[in-house]
Amino acid sequence: MKNTAVFSFKLNDKKYEAIEVPTCLTLADMLREEFNLRGTNLSCNQGVCGSCTVIVDDTPIAACHTFAFEIEGKNVRTIEGLESADGTLDPVQESFAELSAFQCGFCTPGMIMLSRALLDHNEDPSEDLIKEWISSNICRCTGYSMIIEAVQLAALKIKRSKV
Repeated sequence: MKNTAVFSFKLNDKKYEAIEVPTCLTLADMLREEFNLRGTNLSCNQGVCGSCTVIVDDTPIAACHTFAFEIEGKNVRTIEGLESADGTLDPVQESFAELSAFQCGFCTPGMIMLSRALLDHNEDPSEDLIKEWISSNICRCTGYSMIIEAVQLAALKIKRSKV
């Protein structure tokens, strides 16, 4: 009995064909171990804390709670994939840095990915909507106010860039 899966997918806009991994391998472990993308943090390993959030086909998901083979044919975007080819940070990354919207930084990649997904769905979210979206990511350090402000600043930057 073969305990591996073979699949193809896109990772940060690069296509990967016929990747073979054990069927028990999670997406988070594959990103970290097979692709050396360490920005996808692992904490609870139960899909609860949000530190492993990545975007799959425009939807934020818990990578620790997703088997790698489940991304067959999909597009996965990690924190490493937000930065442009010339090294320019995404407006969300930039805003988090400008406002120091992190302390220990452990939740930050997941929080940024969740915020990016929110702004991809709604360029002008209300404070209540931001709170609702980030409620699925646990931050034990900041109290969330700087994170909310960073998402609001990123939304403003995105709007300005389109004018």
